[in-house]
Amino acid sequence: MTATTATTTDAAKGKLVADLRVLIADTEELLRATAGQVGEKAIAARERIQASLATTKDKLAEAERALMEKTKQAARATDAYVHEHPWSAVGIAAAAGIVLGMLISRR
Repeated sequence: MTATTATTTDAAKGKLVADLRVLIADTEELLRATAGQVGEKAIAARERIQASLATTKDKLAEAERALMEKTKQAARATDAYVHEHPWSAVGIAAAAGIVLGMLISRR
């Protein structure tokens, strides 16, 4: 996997985590709003939703841990590269700065 692909994948995972957080919050709010509803079907639906919500929270926590670990690994790899090749890192940073400067000045 290339660095660009990994970055894109990590960004997509980050967006998914954020979206899941919103979904969980909305689902919890819905459960609170319908707490007064009675009847077998309403109670059974709330129980299923609560069980599903608990599972989703666990999976979300695991995804966040995996994403944080990959981010830490990328940071460690970058740090090691910069320590091993300081002048290359300076050249890459300068080139990126020039390109960004040119892009910004076009606006």
